Amino acid sequence: MTRKTILTTSLATLLLAAGAAHADDDRRLLVERLDGVLEQAAAFGFTHYQEIEVKRDESVEVEGWLDDEWQAEVRLSLASGESLEEERKRREGGAWGMSEADVRLAMESAVAEGMAEFAELQVDRDGRIEIEGYDADGREIEVKSRQGERAVIEVEVD
Repeated sequence: MTRKTILTTSLATLLLAAGAAHADDDRRLLVERLDGVLEQAAAFGFTHYQEIEVKRDESVEVEGWLDDEWQAEVRLSLASGESLEEERKRREGGAWGMSEADVRLAMESAVAEGMAEFAELQVDRDGRIEIEGYDADGREIEVKSRQGERAVIEVEVD
């Protein structure tokens, strides 16, 4: 076989395996897909993230701030990237939540603890982060950390 054939076959096998893993529970979002979600959310205008939650209908709900005045809750299609629902509210007090870099740091910590897929990520006003998801064996895992820190506070595996 040629190198191109081997690479094509390997890629096809990998894509089929990823599709099968995703079909097991469509509430799960592969950690690798976080990049796409953050790109879609940033294109929509998000600067601060309070919650990212995977929905059963191949969409993701993002809550956070578009700037210092506008808070938004948006449901985005994972397949097309289009906005399916959106709600914006003018708020006082300024934006709070995680930056994209904070989200990535928290996810790196969760992956280091064994998370392979996630269902929900959220932060409170005090900077406590909870990421719920699944490990490679399909067990539920919850990882708690603090905003801006690599260290993990607690890990629960069910």
